[in-house]
Amino acid sequence: MARFELKLPKMGESVAEATITNWLKEVGDKIEADDAVLEIATDKVDSEVPSEVSGVLVEKLFGKDDLVQVGQTIAIIETEGGDAVSESPEVAPAIIEEIQKTVEVAKESVTTPVDFSESDKFFSPLVKNIAKEEGISLGELVNINGSGKEGRVTKEDILNYVKNRGTQPAAIVGTPAKAPEAPKATPSQTVSPVSVNGGDEIVEMDRMRKLISGYMVASVQTSAHVQSFIEVDVTNIVKWRDKVKNAFEKREGEKLTYTPIFMEAVAKALKDYPGMNISVDGDFIIKKRNINLGMAAALPNGNLIVPVIKNADQLNLVGMAKAVNDLGNRAKMGKLKPDDTQGGTYTVTNVGTFGSVFGTPIINQPQVGILALGAIRKVPAVIETPEGDFIGIRQKMFLSHSYDHRVVDGALGGSFVKRVAEYLEAFDVNRDY
Repeated sequence: MARFELKLPKMGESVAEATITNWLKEVGDKIEADDAVLEIATDKVDSEVPSEVSGVLVEKLFGKDDLVQVGQTIAIIETEGGDAVSESPEVAPAIIEEIQKTVEVAKESVTTPVDFSESDKFFSPLVKNIAKEEGISLGELVNINGSGKEGRVTKEDILNYVKNRGTQPAAIVGTPAKAPEAPKATPSQTVSPVSVNGGDEIVEMDRMRKLISGYMVASVQTSAHVQSFIEVDVTNIVKWRDKVKNAFEKREGEKLTYTPIFMEAVAKALKDYPGMNISVDGDFIIKKRNINLGMAAALPNGNLIVPVIKNADQLNLVGMAKAVNDLGNRAKMGKLKPDDTQGGTYTVTNVGTFGSVFGTPIINQPQVGILALGAIRKVPAVIETPEGDFIGIRQKMFLSHSYDHRVVDGALGGSFVKRVAEYLEAFDVNRDY
């Protein structure tokens, strides 16, 4: 018999941890290779962890709602025959106890280094050195009332703080973050509301709804949202799609929706206006090399997720359609991987799916812009011809562009959405796909 250590697998470059949401197997259950053993959740995606071997589950090292780091062993599976696979050697209890004592002593004597890049507030090298030597956290440091120019903390300020530190509790409000994080509710903070008339149904938000709620509030608090709107004539696109959609599906095995056509135009406009393809980190602007388009997708339970089309500007229309359909279908089935939602540089949301003419979407941090696609409608419009103007029926829609006024002014925000409109209105009705 051999013991196999089931570890939390790597789920993407930026994913370092996950929460166990449900155990699908219990101790004593037989497991076949590739069987799902448990369900986990990152800050964006829920997924399953399969077993790499066949055997019997003999030990679960974590419980439901526990936070696990990538690479940590989460369960032990006993396999038939062979040498132990990823087996942990038995350690005497006395040795374990001694190690634990050593760790506790080390914790008391070692202070976590302060990362001053987490704050956009200026501190002199002398103040930083004193903070490190005295073990002052960044959360404490930013809350010291500075007497220097523009409220800067001086040597005297921090020495006075150290002197009085033992008698006056520090007013810590937390370390400023590079990007907003969803607030995490604790049991002590959660108070169940009471129905006044007894007839109201009270339902607690699920985990994803709480995350979305936190992200939206944090985005509004972080970015100065401003909007630009433009109406677009997409008659040629509607005619072309009606003409080719059946042949496209027959040849490519994919449905041709409007989304990949719009995504193609957005990717082109981002190449023309790279100032929209950026993110903000404190006082710094990060210019993104790749164009990775997020596409907001509604889930069956009503929640929202934003899978990402990587290097969207390098895809032709067929490739874009395949990427849109693949991510959309896997989102509906709950089969997205954590890496599918990472790395977005700009986001598009289709509010027209639900009949909305236009909307004012909230920016997906730390991006600086998001485009809402309104419903396509038949409307009367003035048509200009060499013989004069006349009224005709055209297919039109609104584009709603929300952008971060901290770094994007009206000239850039308006020019970008106008360029998207120009690409859509110049669509070649005779093009191939």
